[in-house]
Amino acid sequence: MKHKNLRYDGTFDGFLTAVFTVFEQKLTQVDLQKESDLQGGLFSEIEIIITDESKANRVWKGIKSKLSPQGSYQLYYAFLSEQDGVEALLLDYITYAFASDENVDKDYSHPSILKIAQIAKMVGREKHRMEAFVRFKLTKDDVYFANIEPDFNVLPLISKHFKNRYADQKWMIYDIKRQYGLYYDLQTVSLMQMYLPKDFNFTKTDENYFAAEELDFQTLWQDYFKSTNIASRKNMKLHVRHVPKRYWKYLSEKQSN
Repeated sequence: MKHKNLRYDGTFDGFLTAVFTVFEQKLTQVDLQKESDLQGGLFSEIEIIITDESKANRVWKGIKSKLSPQGSYQLYYAFLSEQDGVEALLLDYITYAFASDENVDKDYSHPSILKIAQIAKMVGREKHRMEAFVRFKLTKDDVYFANIEPDFNVLPLISKHFKNRYADQKWMIYDIKRQYGLYYDLQTVSLMQMYLPKDFNFTKTDENYFAAEELDFQTLWQDYFKSTNIASRKNMKLHVRHVPKRYWKYLSEKQSN
């Protein structure tokens, strides 16, 4: 059988639609790739997958019937890792699960299941860090704005946390790396694209965009942080373990006045 390359739109529903195609066509030699990944074997037949929500739902329902809730969400977390080759791991995991009469998500003797669990754990850790380290700044439009640059695509995972925690204010969390954000309008959270000015500095509270009271608050917070930070008791090794340096540029207390 000729090797087939299935290209999907990069969404989770698109991936599940591609999985549906694999089983529908009984494909055994197949690669699943995002349309943005322009790779393909010289002798591969390419098929563009059109995302179909009903097909995606059928696959997801089947996955949840075969795995525990933790196992099914591990698959979703791993998908959001965006790691090279994760689609092949996920497909191998799903194929194994569908072929088994028992729940397999704890069968770590299977290489793909073990790897997916490890990837999901890393994504989960990044999710919790984003929930802890996000710092909002009040804009002139009365919207609280925060920017993040996570290793993994965790925006879909942190939506519920921030909606519950900041239900009484409009806010937006923008992923610099992936150029999209979450926007909460006091009722619902929606995904949105946002094109910021080329000179926009994510690490600076610019007076052109942010409210005057935000600038004052930033100064007060920095002064407070300095006054409570006792040099003789500083344990930098422990501090970096809990707050890795790659997050510092987005923390108000780490910026100079």
